[in-house]
Amino acid sequence: MLGEYTDNGGSVEGIALSSAVVGFDRRPGAAPVKAGRIPRDSWAPGWTHAHDFLVLFYAHRADGRILLDGRTWTVSDGDLFVIAPGQVVSFISPHDEVVEDGWTASFPADVIRPAGAYPSWRAHPLLFPFARGADRAQRLRVPPAERAAWFDRFAALDAELRDRHDGHHEAALAHLTLLLVATSRLTAGVPDELRAGDEPLLAAVFELVEQRFHEPVSLSDLAAELSLTPGHLTTVVRRKTGRTVQQWLTQRRMQQARRLLADTDLTVAAISHRVGYPDVSYFIRRFRTDHDMTPAQWRAAG
Repeated sequence: MLGEYTDNGGSVEGIALSSAVVGFDRRPGAAPVKAGRIPRDSWAPGWTHAHDFLVLFYAHRADGRILLDGRTWTVSDGDLFVIAPGQVVSFISPHDEVVEDGWTASFPADVIRPAGAYPSWRAHPLLFPFARGADRAQRLRVPPAERAAWFDRFAALDAELRDRHDGHHEAALAHLTLLLVATSRLTAGVPDELRAGDEPLLAAVFELVEQRFHEPVSLSDLAAELSLTPGHLTTVVRRKTGRTVQQWLTQRRMQQARRLLADTDLTVAAISHRVGYPDVSYFIRRFRTDHDMTPAQWRAAG
């Protein structure tokens, strides 16, 4: 089991949640992270449920479908799902038929956050993939050449937790950190994956975002370059990617802002202008909305 089950009732976006919030089972002396091999372990209940902790779900070999917050997702070889606390998970098929071989890693948010360094787990750079709400990249694709390494990362975490040698607590957290670093690197490649597909409009959109995110460009400007109305462009991109053009543009700007904050001594005002925000006050508000801290606090925490 990954946790203890409590009956909270209720529903989320039309899904009846009749018996299921899974709580993390903390035990004295045990590392605050759990790994589960699919289908070896009882990695999740077979009914609709949510968690109060974070979950990485890696489908090494799979063919099926699951529901997350009422949305249907296919599960195929190499899929990595990032599941945040409170998301409602349900299975269209029995879960042992969906995944032939795979892993989960589960952990409370506070175990990865250095005390006092960040005001919220959502502000931690390694947990950022979990923190985007509806904007989250829910399913990430592990490239075929990297899948064996991903499998081995989960296996190494599992071995530490099962063997319980001296120092296993620290070693397990180190393995978890490596998994989170790898996950963060996958999220940076989401636009590249969309460009590579047979989606000429999406390819054009992401090329424009990449070319012009450092300018004070608007949705109307991008739509005009593509000879589309802003409304039509927004609708098409949201339908195909789950995000609007504006959300993708903001994500790219925030990604660059974080890099400049970490790797340069540029002032916040200079960074604001370099990522397309001539109004520094607006940039700071936008950054705080996405990261639960100001740019200066982010730099100091790093």
